[in-house]
Amino acid sequence: MASVTKRDYYEVLGIGRETSDDEIKKAFRRLARQYHPDLHSDPQQKKKAEEKFKEANEAYEVLSNPELRKRYDTFGHSGGPQGFGGAEGFDVGRGFGDIFGDVFEDFFGGGRGGRTRQEHGHDLQYNLELSFEEAIDGKEAKLKIPRWEGCDSCHGTGAKSANAVKPCPACQGMGQIRLQQGFFTINRTCGQCQGAGQIIAEPCPTCRGQKRVYRERTLSVTIPPGIETGMRLRLAREGEHGFNGGSPGDLYVAITIKPHSVFARNGNDILVDRSIDIVTATLGGKIEVPTIKGKTILKIPEGTQHDRVLRLQGLGAPALKGRGKGDQLVQIKIHIPTKLSAKQRELLEAFAKEGGTLTDEQKDGLFGKVKNMFD
Repeated sequence: MASVTKRDYYEVLGIGRETSDDEIKKAFRRLARQYHPDLHSDPQQKKKAEEKFKEANEAYEVLSNPELRKRYDTFGHSGGPQGFGGAEGFDVGRGFGDIFGDVFEDFFGGGRGGRTRQEHGHDLQYNLELSFEEAIDGKEAKLKIPRWEGCDSCHGTGAKSANAVKPCPACQGMGQIRLQQGFFTINRTCGQCQGAGQIIAEPCPTCRGQKRVYRERTLSVTIPPGIETGMRLRLAREGEHGFNGGSPGDLYVAITIKPHSVFARNGNDILVDRSIDIVTATLGGKIEVPTIKGKTILKIPEGTQHDRVLRLQGLGAPALKGRGKGDQLVQIKIHIPTKLSAKQRELLEAFAKEGGTLTDEQKDGLFGKVKNMFD
């Protein structure tokens, strides 16, 4: 059986052996425009074009790869002992699929026409402000969301009726215009129907042919207890509706918590400051403390220092995933009186004298400091 002699790859692409990589790609694109089977309707011409395109693709796969090109320049079609690793027997399906998409489709800027492209709907964001208490307890919020929705009258077709949709007369329903330029055949997206292959003779009176209408929709959203500023809730498919059957976008609810006049928050812990007098700080006692659930009694240990933090367990914010609660942290602020009665001063001075064996000079200095503190 006689063997089939392959043409030189450089000859196939119509280039010289010193051609750069960019020129190789340009040469292949030029042949792709001429020989791609999808551009030929006649069966006989289509078959010849397919063979030519396969030959050009095989040459391109070898010469566009620096290592394979070097082997070809040295050993020819055999590729030497290593061969071309499958380059010579390349996959025809890949040649007409992936290579077409990578090299040919990006040059012409589109694929086959006559198909209405689906478009995913836009995501939306709603900014929701909550009170401190609402964030701790959670709530059911009613949100009014303005958005584009599919038109119910035309079911998203944009036409008054099914008979109002006609094939585009400019492209005959193909969505693309085929242009002949010398030896080249080029497809361009139809400017009249924008590639849809159809035109609307009578637009839908409700949406005026836009396929969607702008409406305000009320949604009920569950705000979980313990939510914090900066968190977002995602409501799947509650964003704007897509075009031509495309899926809706999502709705994101962005949370902001208003500051509280008494409480602050650190994670799941609630923070509050509480002032006490020096007697309670020294001798200990009980004070009333505000919490998010009402007032409660807090025990003050003897000798409590300024800025000491006391903990009320379980009175903080709930964990979002239901794993218990935080605590309420009470930071103690000791109130120093600015004015003393004569009796108070006498008692305080007596207390200072009982505090240790100080010299007269040290006592005078101490009393001076106490006096300055209270004045």
